[in-house]
Amino acid sequence: MTDKEKIASLDSQLSKAIDHIHDLEALILQLRIGKTSKNSHKAPSSDISRKNQSLRQKSDKPVGGQPNHEGTTLKMSQTPDKVVALRSDFCSRCGQNLTSNEFTLTARRQVIDIPPILPFTTEYQRYATHCSCGNCQVADFPQGVENHVQYGPNIQSLAVYQSQYQYLPFKRLQDFFSKICNVSLSQGTIANFIRRAAERALPAYEAIHQAIPQSSVVGSDETSYKLNGKKGWFWVWQNRSSTYIVAKTSRSKQVILDTFPEGLPNSILCSDRLAAQLSTTSKGKQLCLAHLLRDLNYLIEAESGFSPNERPWALEFKELLQEAIKLKQKQDVYARSTPECIELEQKLDNLLNQEYLQLLIEQDKKYKQTLTFFLAMSKLKYGLFPFLYHKDVPFENNGSERAIRMIKVKTKISGQFKALQQQFAIIRSDIDTAIKNGQSVYNAINAVVNCYPKAAE
Repeated sequence: MTDKEKIASLDSQLSKAIDHIHDLEALILQLRIGKTSKNSHKAPSSDISRKNQSLRQKSDKPVGGQPNHEGTTLKMSQTPDKVVALRSDFCSRCGQNLTSNEFTLTARRQVIDIPPILPFTTEYQRYATHCSCGNCQVADFPQGVENHVQYGPNIQSLAVYQSQYQYLPFKRLQDFFSKICNVSLSQGTIANFIRRAAERALPAYEAIHQAIPQSSVVGSDETSYKLNGKKGWFWVWQNRSSTYIVAKTSRSKQVILDTFPEGLPNSILCSDRLAAQLSTTSKGKQLCLAHLLRDLNYLIEAESGFSPNERPWALEFKELLQEAIKLKQKQDVYARSTPECIELEQKLDNLLNQEYLQLLIEQDKKYKQTLTFFLAMSKLKYGLFPFLYHKDVPFENNGSERAIRMIKVKTKISGQFKALQQQFAIIRSDIDTAIKNGQSVYNAINAVVNCYPKAAE
């Protein structure tokens, strides 16, 4: 081999080595950065550092309550249940008897407390008598009084409330009733309370199911849970006034087809980028920009070098989404012909043009995740800005996130489900819907418990 050939061979090896070093540097950077709730879809509880990971930008407003904020304070009752008059019998200075003196009220103080909770037993005694016509007339027991001895609706409502809303595990719920309410309940009894409440809530649950497809805007999400060690999925569909939750064993499109066979043809569907959600028949789609912003945060940190203009493509895309959100905050709805919207759409087209795509393809190894995100946005660009053109469409899917989060809270407090997962979905749908309509959660549960099935005709 000649010297010239040796030099050419070494140059080729050096070039390959440099490319390999660049690849390794990119990989090291990605591994060093890692994914958190700030730059991915991971839950905040999974962060090693529990520092606040909110996407909200720093505000110039002072910390605490803002001007004109309506606060609340503890107020004295004008009709106290018990009054204790404090009068001195003797003078503390000279010892003179003061019992016959006139006293003047100088101050009042009140203590608000709860009396000891004791079970209250009502006995219903049924009597019979003979009418002159020969009929033996026997009185009827009140509706719901069906057994020789049974628990009343208030105990049932409180048990369901503590289990399905406050998420107390059965064992701790038993302890609460035993130590605080002086009532002994078995875990089987508590489970029966929940089954009965879910059964009586079915008509309201089905009404919510029928109402969701009629909404102009629907948010949807899903999350996993454990059922006796096996993975299952809770799905949610919700709008401003209703929440509908189902428990399934799958995360596939079939769940949507089983739940809404006709899809949501009247609704704009807000969701993440789950393929099953995006395949739902609907009037339109809105992607959750909050999720996209977190994805972009990761790309900015891990692959910030890519851009023909020496500015990270992910940063420019993030700024575009933030600009659109600020526009929505100024006005509820825009016409597509509005200059600001035309400018946004043009910027979007520029960021998704062939020049960027070609550069990403050429540097595929170094910017692989950016390329994946770029291709997804090119395919789903129709779902980025519908919130600007429809008044009630949000740019995020927070309503669905809140509904799903409560399921995670329950499993963290109570552990995995052993059973009753669909009953939880039914009751939790009723609870969320009550909250959205300004109703008391306990009163809503109590109304369900007292909703006795109609007698067969």
